[in-house]
Amino acid sequence: MTAMISSRVKTLRGTAKVPGDKSISHRALILGALAVGETHIVGLLESEDVLGTQAAVNAFGAQAGPEAARQADGTWRVVGLGVGGLREPSDVLDMGNSGTAVRLLMGVAATHPFTTTFSGDASLSARPMERVMGPLRQMGAQFTARTGGCLPITVTGTADPVPIVYELPVASAQVKTAVLLAGLNTPGKTTVIEPEPTRDHTERMLVHFGAEVVVEEGPDTGKHITLSGQPELTAKEIFVPGDISSAAFPMVAGLLVPGSAVTLSGVGVNPLRTGLIDTLREMGAAIRLENERLQGGEPVADIAVQTSALQGITVPPSRAPSMIDEYPVLAVAAACATGVTRLQGLAELRVKESDRLAAMAKGLTDCGVTVEETQDTLTIHGLGGAGPVPGGATIHANLDHRIAMAFLVLGMVAENPVTIDDGATMDTSFPGFQDLMNGLGAAISSSQS
Repeated sequence: MTAMISSRVKTLRGTAKVPGDKSISHRALILGALAVGETHIVGLLESEDVLGTQAAVNAFGAQAGPEAARQADGTWRVVGLGVGGLREPSDVLDMGNSGTAVRLLMGVAATHPFTTTFSGDASLSARPMERVMGPLRQMGAQFTARTGGCLPITVTGTADPVPIVYELPVASAQVKTAVLLAGLNTPGKTTVIEPEPTRDHTERMLVHFGAEVVVEEGPDTGKHITLSGQPELTAKEIFVPGDISSAAFPMVAGLLVPGSAVTLSGVGVNPLRTGLIDTLREMGAAIRLENERLQGGEPVADIAVQTSALQGITVPPSRAPSMIDEYPVLAVAAACATGVTRLQGLAELRVKESDRLAAMAKGLTDCGVTVEETQDTLTIHGLGGAGPVPGGATIHANLDHRIAMAFLVLGMVAENPVTIDDGATMDTSFPGFQDLMNGLGAAISSSQS
């Protein structure tokens, strides 16, 4: 285990580039494996989660990553097998801590006529997968899983998949993507209906590779995404922008630490991913988007922040899909704001890498912040204007990278240092977090235990 201690600092200043977008990196590897030809990926996130997807697509018979001659400039090359061309893996696919990878690849495996078994670490093995298995069963796949729909899971793919119209019971980009990826190797049209818009990287990238995708508003329900099955996907070049979910941590730190001015270059600002920016601006944050442009079909910008006095607000449930991974660091911002912040519609946080709602409530309480927790809300009584958050606690991150990074940000402004029990899991999404933050002026130290 790698314990980390974050201490109060005077200021943060500078420009930094956060790692590539995790969601886009996963999808680029998978669609590259399903395309014909060589896909080139610029800016791929080289984290544990994404490298797990790379290993999996190689196990399915594609060639991705260093084994396929990674270029000197960091470009990755994926040699695909075409839609329906994957082969049966010879061994169990260990997906580590990545819920995104396993859910997306379950969709791929569901409509290939062979057997695939997925496993994961203790954290991932405790996360329910039934919400993915349900629609994939309707398409013809069969599953064997532990009680509660947990890993290890064996997928018996169908040779005769059936297209479906599936209305998501809960907004989930992962479930949407799993169904659409299954629909690639399914004749006819597969439709997913979203109750609330979720990140649309899959739809954008499918079109980029040559699939026919129609997105329209339904007459009575939400957005309808319809994919025409069995296209020939053609290899493309993919540019992966910086991950806004990773940028969230130095962004919030720059807002909270006195006298700070931080710029994060080349970050993806897809409008379905910018809920945190909208929320922080409502709280009074000084955030500017500079040098806005399009790269590979995705909007990108440099994000410039400076120290701001934040005010508590109520964040509605409808915003959750656009910032679901950013609530831990938003809770830290709320703890340092003036007044009360109410975060609503957070039930999904209970089935992430950890029960993030419970973890944030306990961690903030241990650091001297008053909070109230219900099944799907968190109310935080900010200490802005009443002195710094006391801090001084040791936080059990529960193998959750975003909990770990959120409390390291809190330590930068707390009266007493904040310790996390294990920072090793940060490499699943943000390799180099400690060095990047210390380069801006943070004081994060680590020790092996």
